[in-house]
Amino acid sequence: MIKIVFLALLLNTGLLALDNSTVDKEQIELHEIPDKKAKESMENWLEGRFGLEPHYANYILPFGYTEQDYKSYVASDIYGQKEAQLQVSFKINIANDFFGLGEKYYLAYSQRSFWQIYEHSSPFRESNYNPEMFVVFPVTEDNSKLNLRSVTLAYSHLSNGQGQTHNEELYTYAYEDPNNRSRGMDNLYVNFRFQNKTLITDIKVWTPPIEKKEKSDNPDIMDYLGYAKLKFTYFWGNNMISLMGRGNPKKGKGAAEVTYSYPLVNGSYFYAKVFSGYGESLIDYNNHITKFSLGFSFSR
Repeated sequence: MIKIVFLALLLNTGLLALDNSTVDKEQIELHEIPDKKAKESMENWLEGRFGLEPHYANYILPFGYTEQDYKSYVASDIYGQKEAQLQVSFKINIANDFFGLGEKYYLAYSQRSFWQIYEHSSPFRESNYNPEMFVVFPVTEDNSKLNLRSVTLAYSHLSNGQGQTHNEELYTYAYEDPNNRSRGMDNLYVNFRFQNKTLITDIKVWTPPIEKKEKSDNPDIMDYLGYAKLKFTYFWGNNMISLMGRGNPKKGKGAAEVTYSYPLVNGSYFYAKVFSGYGESLIDYNNHITKFSLGFSFSR
């Protein structure tokens, strides 16, 4: 019960920090400051502007249930079927319009963590880290024949932050060595975004990992993740529903995910998710998982 209360407090951390900063700064006066640039900087400071925007959904899902126990790669860890899941994801615009096409350049960072909060020692079973660099090229309605709205080109690094423990010259597959938890890959991808009224369609295609297979901790990962993803996002009143599918048809592997969100108060949303397939996390990229999660999001 104490763990659940602590997790609930995390939900309010941002709001509590904002309230405290407001109290500290509310007596600051700006109208008599002659230096315009200094005044603008102070306004940004007072209003908490620091250029970050949501990238993927930001959420805390206190309850997640899977149909089977998770595989443990550490002998001392015992994982149950229930766990919490957290995701933090943001981006910052760093440049614009280098080629006169209205394009925008971004840096982004996302982190997803799986927390076995219902187990005795409450270990974090896995965390995945995903920094990205990308450029978004807008497509205007006048020259779009298929309602194409934007094209995104990106470089993405994805890893679980674990160090290699194997001899690279003798190495085959990471999961054959129970002491090696290292997983990761670097890819280039392109995303095409289409719009038909309240329906958004994203088609994402990515390259195989850039690193050589003999230096990879997961040389067969594309067999499970595939090379493309299709995602539909539909808005119906205040409701938002998304459906994602990806995979490798040749290998018969892949995954599907459905999410639902509904606004609550203060920029928060009720959030539910069902995932089934491979690659929910890097450590489980080759394990089939079906999971239902419930909680709150703070962006869509």
